[in-house]
Amino acid sequence: MVTRSKIRYFFISLVIIILLVSCKKENYDVIPDVYIDFTMDITGDVLFTSLSAIGNSVIVTSQTNNWGKYAAGYDNNGIIVYRSLLDEFNAYDRTCPYDYAVNSLSVKVNVDFTQAICPQCSTYYALSAYGNPVSGPSRYPLKNYKTSFIEERYVRVWNY
Repeated sequence: MVTRSKIRYFFISLVIIILLVSCKKENYDVIPDVYIDFTMDITGDVLFTSLSAIGNSVIVTSQTNNWGKYAAGYDNNGIIVYRSLLDEFNAYDRTCPYDYAVNSLSVKVNVDFTQAICPQCSTYYALSAYGNPVSGPSRYPLKNYKTSFIEERYVRVWNY
């Protein structure tokens, strides 16, 4: 017969183990946080009409529509906005996380269709897969920003 104290001990031990295991997650977001908040009109602004089609992307910088630092990304490298589905967009910082984490460098990735490529470390990041690396030395994904699609016209990008 199992006593109450043994059952209680088992559940307390189980909770402690779950808490310890869940606290050991690695943080793959190596690019420092900067305040990001802007809204794009993908039907009314000629700069963003390419986002009307799935699989297309645009690069937003501090000069885009005079948005300034709120659209600059880390170290003014800019932000990639990618349309992944009919009602889903992804936004990534253009700073290569590998070069930042390993060499303390702020290197801008370039966009080639559905991939971002680092000219320094040669890592390829899949824009359709949340900025995860597909080849090269990096194990870090591109820094992701939050997005929302409003009224089938506006894409908001932010992080706070």
